[in-house]
Amino acid sequence: MTDAKYIGKDLIHPRIWEKARGEALFAADLAPADCLVLKALRAGRHHAEIVSIDCAAAEKLPGVVRVFTAADIPGRNAMGIINKDHPVLAVGKVRSWGDAVALVAAETEEAAQAALRAIKVEWKELPAILDPREALAEGAAKIHAEGNLLYKRVVKRGDVDAAFAQAHHVVEKSYKTPFIEHCYMEPDAGFGYMSDDGVITIEVCTQNPHYDLGDVSAMMGLPEEKIRVIQAVTGGGFGGKLDISVQGYIALAVHHLKRPVRYFYNKEEAFLATCKRHPMWIDIKTAVDKDGKLLATKCRIIEDGGAYGSYGIAVATRAAVHATGPYDVPNTDIEALEVYTNNTFTGAMRGFGTPQIAFAYESQMDLHAQALGLDPVEIRFRNALRPGAILATGQQVEHSLGLPDCLEAVRPYYNEAVAKWAKETPSSPSRRRGVGVGAMWYGVGNTAAQNPSTAQIAIDTEGAVTVFTGCADIGQGSSLVLLQMAGEILGIHPDKLKLVSADTKFTTNAGASSASRQTYISGNAVCIATASMADMLLTRAVDRLKVAKDDLELHDFTVRQKSKPEHSISFAKLAQNLHHLGLPLTFSGFFDPVTTPLTPEDGQGVPYATYAFACQMAQVEVDVLTGEVDVKKVVAAHDVGRAISPINLAGQIAGGVAIGQGYALLEEFEMGTTESLKDYHLATTTDMPEVVPILVEAHEPSGPFGAKGIGEPSLIPTAPAIVNAIDMALGQRIYALPASLERVLEASKAAGHFDKFGG
Repeated sequence: MTDAKYIGKDLIHPRIWEKARGEALFAADLAPADCLVLKALRAGRHHAEIVSIDCAAAEKLPGVVRVFTAADIPGRNAMGIINKDHPVLAVGKVRSWGDAVALVAAETEEAAQAALRAIKVEWKELPAILDPREALAEGAAKIHAEGNLLYKRVVKRGDVDAAFAQAHHVVEKSYKTPFIEHCYMEPDAGFGYMSDDGVITIEVCTQNPHYDLGDVSAMMGLPEEKIRVIQAVTGGGFGGKLDISVQGYIALAVHHLKRPVRYFYNKEEAFLATCKRHPMWIDIKTAVDKDGKLLATKCRIIEDGGAYGSYGIAVATRAAVHATGPYDVPNTDIEALEVYTNNTFTGAMRGFGTPQIAFAYESQMDLHAQALGLDPVEIRFRNALRPGAILATGQQVEHSLGLPDCLEAVRPYYNEAVAKWAKETPSSPSRRRGVGVGAMWYGVGNTAAQNPSTAQIAIDTEGAVTVFTGCADIGQGSSLVLLQMAGEILGIHPDKLKLVSADTKFTTNAGASSASRQTYISGNAVCIATASMADMLLTRAVDRLKVAKDDLELHDFTVRQKSKPEHSISFAKLAQNLHHLGLPLTFSGFFDPVTTPLTPEDGQGVPYATYAFACQMAQVEVDVLTGEVDVKKVVAAHDVGRAISPINLAGQIAGGVAIGQGYALLEEFEMGTTESLKDYHLATTTDMPEVVPILVEAHEPSGPFGAKGIGEPSLIPTAPAIVNAIDMALGQRIYALPASLERVLEASKAAGHFDKFGG
């Protein structure tokens, strides 16, 4: 669409200025002053039976309105994205340090805290298992009655043993990745009240208000029409605001007390009680022929799911499906195990398991390249998926395979960096320079499951047009992108369209803002709805203007004749005519990408309808005496299908690089040690490298205007590129993330650099 008016243009997000000026009102800002304060008593132990809970003293304290326990929940006392295995308030026992045992409602924060201290719980300690490998051992204590293995996903194709037997070069290594905290700026927060019509209304930071609606409805034993969830302006999520946090507590208190209530996690509670990125233990063996072509991948992944399921099944499946990397691998034997432990529960975090597995397969690619004397861009180019390739799941892919173009976009930057930058004198004698690349692929949307979105668009008799979507914009810019699409079809500047989003009273389910799915899936739903409206307007204009339909176009709230633009009719008059005839003024769209379930025995099927691809290059300086790694530059080429909002895509890439850099070098959550940001190492603006975003457009036929997604892909290749660059600088590879000062210094010593300076 070379003549697009709004697609591919750098327009401004509808809420950008209020956020930039600090005027945006978040959930904690919206709560009325007279709200009761809610606080949960957390277990403070890994695994224990609850012998008794005595709340009598707490309820007698001044300012305390009520203390709730599991017995006060009128419906289902269980939440969870996939497995409903996570009690809202613990009953019988606790499985993790952050489990909530009781809920206090009080007039003030001070009264609520005093009540927490006054609640008496008698415990019987149970064996705690904090390592998933121990949890799998025979005779291990059961964390859940069904056992400690939550899920197993196998993906098998071909004959790996035969492939390894004939291989020219084989690499077999083990990799480890850590727990990661989401660290969104706005902690989980919300408030609730009973509306005049008896509906429990919750305004909350969330990534999926319609999922929240379903879980809260079940918890309260109320029909969904008695619950309303409104997404407040949300200060980031990255997957951490997919799970229920404060929503259930708010609904419980409003239901019983009929008063407004608020719950605001401080950072300590957010660290304690919210999900983390899965740690993984990855054993991977890969084989290539003499030309560097991949022959086989054998991989076993053990994932620490923590105490509850959350998104664990999806993470295990996605990790297994993506374990080959974005490469043509004819023989695979992949197994991913999701395991319960007594750690904080793990769930969705930007990438759903692909950042972890990408660290492993991209390290393997560099090890093969080094052994064969190939540069790292070339070995990836030789193996990149191309039309007609058959994936490990048996799916044949034909369209929108942009990795070769991404690699070619990065290649000149890599060649120049190796030829010039890496050989220049570093900023100090103890520093070494390195250049690394990392590639990735990412299936857009949920894995091998129905993944629909719905949307509506309405016109009133004044001609005003409103887009209705359940899509939660958490800063990723989906609101702008959806308005650009609708505006392009209707010939209306997006600024002139109204938007109602993420309010379960007025919008239908668009699915979660996760899995990089909203541009592709909700974008299609909006386009289908808008195309229906456009067709109705054009059809009515044919009758009113007496002009052939193919000589009409939509432009700025009018339908006009292409060959005679002054011959036109307004949207308002057409809407009035439609209303007079009893025809609809609201049009609906539905889109669900074509996927099929994966077979349980070998993982064959169609997990995704389309895939995003990328390659990033990182330039680093490593101080061999201190272990400090300074990332100087990242070149990031991403296949986005079609760039709907280039400036938004560039921002997503820069943000992804920032998170990917932290994952590579700094971030690690440790149970019992990491209590808040004071114990957690985050990259800051001073650590941010120069980022060169490159948008590759490999048109996706099933995408809206050819678009795919960017949210998660933007961070996945960053850590592999940085770790590969560190390897070039030191001549010593790091196999566990983060590549912290200690690990880099250990690698420096192993490579002999430290000794050269008298260390």
